[in-house]
Amino acid sequence: MTAVAGRRAAVFGWARFGLLVLFVVVFLIPIYVLLVTSFKPLTEADPSQAWNLPQTWTTEAWRVAWEKLAPGLWNSVLLAVPGSLLSCALGSMNGYVLSKWRFPGADVLFTLFLFGMFIPYQGVMIPLVQLLVSIDQFAGLQGVFYGGIPGLVLAHVVYGIPICTLIFRNYYVTIPDELIEASRVDGAGMLRAYWSVVLPVSGPAIAVVIIWQFTSLWNDFLFAVFLTGPTSWPTTVMLNNIAGAQATPYSQQMAAAILASIPTMLIYVLLGRFFMRGLMAGALKG
Repeated sequence: MTAVAGRRAAVFGWARFGLLVLFVVVFLIPIYVLLVTSFKPLTEADPSQAWNLPQTWTTEAWRVAWEKLAPGLWNSVLLAVPGSLLSCALGSMNGYVLSKWRFPGADVLFTLFLFGMFIPYQGVMIPLVQLLVSIDQFAGLQGVFYGGIPGLVLAHVVYGIPICTLIFRNYYVTIPDELIEASRVDGAGMLRAYWSVVLPVSGPAIAVVIIWQFTSLWNDFLFAVFLTGPTSWPTTVMLNNIAGAQATPYSQQMAAAILASIPTMLIYVLLGRFFMRGLMAGALKG
């Protein structure tokens, strides 16, 4: 029986390994098409030859894609970096107050926060445009909030508050209340306890929020089209505009798509090991 069970376990192990390899191959197929097409000249970049290796290897498509995409990449950096950090800071403070400094109506307020996650972008687009135009007029500015990166950052930070608050609140409920009580005994107030006790152990939650918000901001298209002008277009809008009038430059589009995806891949590589740990924290508590 032991030998039979061992053979059965070996068979299941190999079957599971083969299934994982199959999934990896299926996942890598689009990446293969992206890479080989990006190194083809325009004469070879055709859907009928998508699986073929280039007969003539060239980096011309990469050069053109970089020239067209570079302004959008910088605009996306100006959008994603401050937007992610602001969302992280606001979500952390909200989560801390809602989990460790309870007050009457905290649960109701938290529920109202969560309702913000279910409001579709399309439902607030017109009021959002009107709000940003009014801010520009009130401040005597022209094209800063409506038509510029600051307005896009503001929209994403506000829209990101519900999910960021949820992530931090669920993480902070796993921190023992005794630590907060001990800091109070030592004379620490609300902000001091947050800065000295809670924030130093918030790494996994911060990683989740940074990954989540950075990806959302970097990949945004709808808000970017409505709220920014040509000089402030981020990567996604620039990527959409890489198209020919008579023929589609597939090699340039593939190279641009790879360039546009590199920053988010780097974020996942650098912070990915904290992602599931921070995301699942508080799933069984609070």
